[in-house]
Amino acid sequence: MKIFNTLTKKKDDFTPINEGKVGIYVCGPTVYDYIHIGNARPMIVFDTLRRYFEYKGYEVNYVSNFTDVDDKIIKKANAEGVDSKVISERFIEECKKDMASLNVKEATTHPKATEEIDDMIAMVQTLIKKEYAYEVNGTVYFRTRKFSDYGKLSKKNLDDLRAGNRELKVSGQDEKEDALDFVLWKPKKEGEPSWPSPWGDGRPGWHLECSVMSKKYIGDVIDIHAGGEDLVFPHHENEIAQSEAANDAEFARYWMHNGFLKIDNEKMSKSLGNFFTVREIGEKYDLQVIRFFMLSAHYRSPLNFSAELVESSKNGLDRIKTAASRLEEVMGSGAEGAMTDAEVSNVAAMDELVKRYEAAMEDDLNTADAISIIFELVKLINTSVGDDTTKEYATKAYKTLELLSDILGIIIKEEKGLLDEEIENLIQERQDARKAKNFARADEIRNLLTEKGIILEDTREGVRWKRA
Repeated sequence: MKIFNTLTKKKDDFTPINEGKVGIYVCGPTVYDYIHIGNARPMIVFDTLRRYFEYKGYEVNYVSNFTDVDDKIIKKANAEGVDSKVISERFIEECKKDMASLNVKEATTHPKATEEIDDMIAMVQTLIKKEYAYEVNGTVYFRTRKFSDYGKLSKKNLDDLRAGNRELKVSGQDEKEDALDFVLWKPKKEGEPSWPSPWGDGRPGWHLECSVMSKKYIGDVIDIHAGGEDLVFPHHENEIAQSEAANDAEFARYWMHNGFLKIDNEKMSKSLGNFFTVREIGEKYDLQVIRFFMLSAHYRSPLNFSAELVESSKNGLDRIKTAASRLEEVMGSGAEGAMTDAEVSNVAAMDELVKRYEAAMEDDLNTADAISIIFELVKLINTSVGDDTTKEYATKAYKTLELLSDILGIIIKEEKGLLDEEIENLIQERQDARKAKNFARADEIRNLLTEKGIILEDTREGVRWKRA
């Protein structure tokens, strides 16, 4: 398999550290709100990478963290008058619900930053001992210039960065030895969560968290480190510096970064009114359609989200599901006996499509080409399946279509929908739960209805619903 490695800026042949095994670390969300549609892209892309490795027989250790201590979490907690853990735990659960709706598999491990503080303090102590870090008034900084390879991922020059960097002022004085030094540990402020450390009560810097969690759950060296391209600098660059300085080992062999997501050709922004959560999108579209849409473009390409493009993806996914549904019918009612010569020939053609599909996926996870090959398979199915088709052929075709779709996390088997009466009963139960202030149950019912393709609209006249 070839992977475009951000570190080398070219497609490199993938060779695992340990044969038959692959360790993948993907930077997860900061849990202060519902995840937005931009968060969904790396989740879907790298879940698909994991699925392909598993299809090829690899044992995959897939680690994706939750950043559960952060300024935004603290701000929301203070606004609600609750502990920051209440906010982070709430939105970790909501994130998991959205990931499940997107058919993103649970990570092997979902570490939380707040549960790994002791190891973070230990890494900072190592860096201080090696003189890669220093403490000033309870803040510990990393000596960026001491790490000679700084900038190797982002290809940024330290002197250029220095020239464009405004020096940090703390109480009117510059505490840093150099403006480019970054924080490993920050002292406690009033109203913030903190942990005891040799430098006083405080909390870790964001960059430090991923270095420590990846080391604990994968090892000093990661096969693949992945995330959105917005993380290349400074987050991933700083991870490399502190990890390699502390561990005396290469941090990650391959770096993969997905491109940005735009909304109607505009950068997603709350100020522009084009900021959408996955939960909001799920009220308009089946999230399987969103997953299919995300994979219809190459992961490194910028992706434009628009109603027209999503509708096109919906139509494409419907074509695949229709072909699967037709095959299911024939599997139950088709002709008994061995396949005909024509069917045997078509099965051989399917096997060739599978090989081309694999070639696309092994060319830097080219899901766009892989989907086009699935459409070729659908065309072959549609032109070769009729009333006289054998059950054996229909079964082979269905299993092939299901296999290629499953690698992409696309579910082709249609679930039976809810009856109108069942929907009305669930809506009434939701209303009763809301009156009883059992908001967790009310949200659970809404999520269930959303997953079943039922869109709710709360109006003054009551709750209206429609099928997506």
